[in-house]
Amino acid sequence: MLTIHHEGPQLCDGLTRREWLRVGGLGAFGLSMPALLRNGQVSMAKTPRSAEPGAGKAKACIVLFLMGGPTQHSTWDPKPETPAEIRGEFKPIATATPGLMVSELMPQTARLTDKICVLRAMASNDNAHSSSGYYMMTGQPHQPMNFENANPGAPNDYPNLGGVVRRLKKGDSGLPAAMTIPHRIFNTNGSVWPGQDAGFLGRSVDPWLFTCQPASTNFRIPEFTLSEELPATRLETRQSLLHQVNQRLDSIEQSSTLGTFDKQTQQAFDLLRSPRSRLAFRLDQEPERVRDRYGRSQFGQSVLLARRLVEAGVTLVQVNWFRGPDEPDDNPCWDSHTKESERLKTVLVPPMDRAYSALLEDLSLRGMLAETLVVCMAEFGRSPKMNPGGGRDHWGYVYSLALAGGGIRGGQVYGASDKTGGHPKDGRVQPQDLTATIFHCLGFRPETEIHDTLGRPLPISRGEIIRQVF
Repeated sequence: MLTIHHEGPQLCDGLTRREWLRVGGLGAFGLSMPALLRNGQVSMAKTPRSAEPGAGKAKACIVLFLMGGPTQHSTWDPKPETPAEIRGEFKPIATATPGLMVSELMPQTARLTDKICVLRAMASNDNAHSSSGYYMMTGQPHQPMNFENANPGAPNDYPNLGGVVRRLKKGDSGLPAAMTIPHRIFNTNGSVWPGQDAGFLGRSVDPWLFTCQPASTNFRIPEFTLSEELPATRLETRQSLLHQVNQRLDSIEQSSTLGTFDKQTQQAFDLLRSPRSRLAFRLDQEPERVRDRYGRSQFGQSVLLARRLVEAGVTLVQVNWFRGPDEPDDNPCWDSHTKESERLKTVLVPPMDRAYSALLEDLSLRGMLAETLVVCMAEFGRSPKMNPGGGRDHWGYVYSLALAGGGIRGGQVYGASDKTGGHPKDGRVQPQDLTATIFHCLGFRPETEIHDTLGRPLPISRGEIIRQVF
């Protein structure tokens, strides 16, 4: 850590040699924060708002990404009339919406379907986690499709939802406009999926990634925590020192680099001084009953953290399903190739049902649901017929997701799968239609242009708005 009050040889500007050498540690509170801010500032793109229903109704969006691919049969689209190897172990139950049935594993969600629109004919036609995930998060099909363990980079470098939002909207609370928690999505071999950054828009508008375990005791985000040895009064002194150093760097001062660094570091200081920004991460400020309602799982507490981030002014928060070190290699997270029934009823659906329903209830009670779009999604679904290992395999031909809030009309189902839940019957929706609809809710026309590295204009989405859900 930088020590302001330090005896030793001084340079001509009154700074000690050690202070000068350690000023990069103004990275600066041991400034790890500017590493998050090296993306710099972005200009806000002006896009006219549509007069269509639902346009701009959402001030924020929370994406719950259930990585691995939940089975539609034991969540949103039960098939009770099919043979056991298709319908699975679990029965459907009635919901708050007449005629809408969901799995018996989702009793808390079933009470809230009047707020939810279920899409039962989502399709990417891609059966690989990495490439179908890229398609779902960007609205652009991966080249080639069905490519497992794909890596980020051209030609598959279209910006994801968060990257586009950061390009189009400047964070107005000190926090960035888009964030991802609690970690990136990755495969068993450690490969990180493409489609989780701003792609060709550049690192400057990547969604901020916070790798964290919010269910842990005394959870803190270190980037937003002042060291105990650095009281607020010394933060001001440290900022003054940084200003002195920057004034002396004549060669850099004439370039754009220093200006960017100044802006990044200034934002870091602003974040640390802003109680609103810091307090957004203080889950210990929540009543115990609220934390219990979301569930004490890492996913549940991440969902609660997402609500607090939206309250603090973040426009889009993506919450990825937490993948801990104890996940089995043959069926990690929602990738239930084996022992599906056991996984669903013990470690998967109950915490999802609890956290998802808590979020909808919480937003509603706070008067926030009408202006917060909640998307519960994944990269694909599961095969209609169970395999010999008692699980289901990858299936991108049809699957379900749920929309709520932000202008969405609840208490409805849009689209239908066939009798086995294997292919769309009607109301087919593709990933680009989903991204178009999300942008529409946030007030951005799908045809709004962004530019790639060659300066070519490209639309933020090539899909059609799902007008039936409003």
